Amino acid sequence: MSGPELIDVARDGLLTFAKAAGPLMVIILIVGVLISFLQAVTQIQEQTLTFVPKMAVAGLALFFLLPYIGDAMSGYMARLASRIAQGG
Repeated sequence: MSGPELIDVARDGLLTFAKAAGPLMVIILIVGVLISFLQAVTQIQEQTLTFVPKMAVAGLALFFLLPYIGDAMSGYMARLASRIAQGG
């Protein structure tokens, strides 16, 4: 495998990672900012108040995003397997 082909595989892997993990991370980020804003307004500084809602929202978002994530990962694996089958 030459250098440009290796760069293409790495770029495709990084884009697939961004497509798979990005939406979930954005959702968790938004929930974290909203909870931090709520804590700043109410002056409640309880650590579990940030952890529990983020975990609940992450689980719920993962439940709904799992087909999209699986499709992105299987597409990447199919492209990678076709490159291997072509010999490079």
